[in-house]
Amino acid sequence: MVDYLEAHRSQAVAKVLELYNATTVLLLLGIAGLAIYAFRLGPLVGPGVEESFGLAAGAMFVMGALLVHLVDRTYRSWPLGRKFRPEVPPAVSPAGTARLVTWLIVLAAAAGIVYVVAQLIM
Repeated sequence: MVDYLEAHRSQAVAKVLELYNATTVLLLLGIAGLAIYAFRLGPLVGPGVEESFGLAAGAMFVMGALLVHLVDRTYRSWPLGRKFRPEVPPAVSPAGTARLVTWLIVLAAAAGIVYVVAQLIM
């Protein structure tokens, strides 16, 4: 009886992996096709070209998000079991929040300096 269950489990695992692989390949082909279409549109100054490019780019983003979701779902519910457990994230502390705010201020200052220097050069 155990061999029978293991045989069906391995068939189910193979079927799930085939489904994931087929979906991934179809999404990648769809993204490639839309990318080729978007590049063949030419300059974005003609009537309807901007809308076509926007729709193609939007569809590519949706397909990319679906692909990321599929890979994440494959990892989380992998039929063969997880290889390792992720760490539990640490609790939010005032020191961590202060460090984040400090880095945001530094990045904003750096972006402002780069903007000013770029305006002076141009």
